[in-house]
Amino acid sequence: MPLSIRLPKDMEDRLSTISKEAKVSKAHIIKEAISTHLEDLEDYYRAVKALKEFKDSGEKSISANEVFKKLGL
Repeated sequence: MPLSIRLPKDMEDRLSTISKEAKVSKAHIIKEAISTHLEDLEDYYRAVKALKEFKDSGEKSISANEVFKKLGL
C-alpha cells in the first residue's frame, strides 16, 4: 500500500544518512522502524487492556515476595 508522509528536515537527513551507511533503501528502513514500533504499541495496548480488566475485576494483587513465600522459594 503506497503511503506518503512529510518528515521534518532533521529526520529526513538522519534517514538519508542511515540509508547510505547501511546501503539499504529508505523504504526498507521506514518499514523496519514502523514494524518494530507497531510491535511495541501492540504490546503496550494489550498491557493497558489487561490492567484495566484486572482493576475492573476487583481482584487483589500480591507482591512477588508473597508469591515466592507461597511457593517456598
